[in-house]
Amino acid sequence: MTTLESIDTPVGCYAPDFELPGIDNQVHHLSRYLKKFRAVAVISMSNHCPYVTLYLDRLKKIQAEFAKMGFTLIGMNCCGAIGHPRESFEDMKIFAESHQLNFPYLWDPTQDVTRSFGACKTPMAFLIDNTGIVSYKGQIDDHPQNPFAVGEDYLKNAIAALLKGHKIYTPETEAIGSSLIWHN
Repeated sequence: MTTLESIDTPVGCYAPDFELPGIDNQVHHLSRYLKKFRAVAVISMSNHCPYVTLYLDRLKKIQAEFAKMGFTLIGMNCCGAIGHPRESFEDMKIFAESHQLNFPYLWDPTQDVTRSFGACKTPMAFLIDNTGIVSYKGQIDDHPQNPFAVGEDYLKNAIAALLKGHKIYTPETEAIGSSLIWHN
């Protein structure tokens, strides 16, 4: 295990563009998503993270709820296969199929994009407007263990505000989840 410094993309700054392979065997570019959608949420994920598993149904519901309004969610596996055999590209395909993901699932095998975003946990959300500016980053919500609990739905509220042209009142939160393991 290696600890490396991340670059970090602050709220209010441009998100790093990326070119990553997806489980659909296509190459995905953030810039192309930004031309097509009004808002994009990139979620740092992994196949083995228990917090990601807790949030999968909520993420699929967010995608379904906002897709017709010009939004898409993108899952980005940021763990790489080194040291985690369940994180291979083939295992990502199995994971996505078994959980019936309704959003693209991309692979960052070098962790360069993950590092550029400043992700430190899985899951961690980055909401990007169509100009490429990070508008929100952090937790999906404040109740990971109980999807039915009353609490703050940070990502969902940020998406709704952004799509309505309103101010996002909580633009950044501390991510909750599993710490990323960095590889050289």
